[in-house]
Amino acid sequence: MNARVRDRLGGRAAIAGIGATEFSKDSGRSELRLAAEAVRSALADAGLTPADVDGMVTFTMDTSPEITVAQACGMGELSFFSRVHYGGGAACATVQQAALAVATGAAEVVVCYRAFNERSGRRFGSGVRQREPSAEGAALGWSLPFGLLTPASWVAMAAQRYLYAYGLSAEEAFGPVAVTARRHAATNPAAYFHGRPITLADHAASRWIAEPLRLLDCCQETDGGQALVVTSLERARDLPRPPAVIAAAAQGAGRAQEQMTSYYRDDLTGLPESSVVARRLWDGSGLAPDDIDVGILYDHFTPFVLMQLEEFGFCARGEAAAFVAEDRLPLNTHGGQLGEAYLHGMNGIAEAVRQVRGTAVNQLPGAARVLVTAGTGVPTSGLVLTSDG
Repeated sequence: MNARVRDRLGGRAAIAGIGATEFSKDSGRSELRLAAEAVRSALADAGLTPADVDGMVTFTMDTSPEITVAQACGMGELSFFSRVHYGGGAACATVQQAALAVATGAAEVVVCYRAFNERSGRRFGSGVRQREPSAEGAALGWSLPFGLLTPASWVAMAAQRYLYAYGLSAEEAFGPVAVTARRHAATNPAAYFHGRPITLADHAASRWIAEPLRLLDCCQETDGGQALVVTSLERARDLPRPPAVIAAAAQGAGRAQEQMTSYYRDDLTGLPESSVVARRLWDGSGLAPDDIDVGILYDHFTPFVLMQLEEFGFCARGEAAAFVAEDRLPLNTHGGQLGEAYLHGMNGIAEAVRQVRGTAVNQLPGAARVLVTAGTGVPTSGLVLTSDG
């Protein structure tokens, strides 16, 4: 099955445009307006107009429906529209769905977007909110009564086990991830941590959020919007920007999968859903970890960056902290969600496009193959983007 996916999807579509609003703590405008601004910016970057768009993809969590954004942007008829579930796990899957639509002829130009006021509006870090009963939330009944009320507390359980299993301290394991992200953010004018690199001592001195996670182990809370334009590789080649070829795209959910609380698996030190995505991406692209020039790894919390590196085969189990400390792979060159902004991973895809184009603020010379991952701890997704030729 992997070979058929590679033959039919890989290399048939590309990201031709990227656009975003500013990233802030108080946008002062509606989420619909943020979405429309990001979409128009991405289309302008691609050299296209709203009239060219016939497909839209976003997250189930987005408050701005596809048809409403289309109307706000002055688009015409749509032949494809879709949403992907599981929060940040949807990021790369929006591009996968767009690529599938393009490859099968369901649409010609598809815009993927995500926009929210996650700082000035609903703050995800404040914890769960009351909602209608559903089977999806049933697993939380085993966690909420015992005080596990926030994403940080859910991740802290797995993080604590990881440290115990490999005999590491939080400072030596998670500190290098936190420092690396802010180092890149410090030279990125769009980043919250622009001009503010941190040290390992800064990380160790930051306050506890949910032990063993400190403040600097946690991502931003951000207002903003990000959009991407996907079309066929042939059409992208005729547009102003160098295409970022979608060499492979995948989704993955592991056995005994829950949303952030998969505590009943045999091992809490890994992310089986990421392993599913990794196998699909390596098979689909024909690449291996050693072929990757830049890694854009979903970093809502530092421990899961380490686990992803291990699941994707960049290093052995328990060795990711040393891998990051030694800078063996350029990671999150925009600053990630720890240092730039929390846009549910969509800003990471945009950074991968910039690296392939050669226009990133922290550009890696000759970057031609970039791995992008989406939200961890939930059913997730991933991409391999490459240069054209």
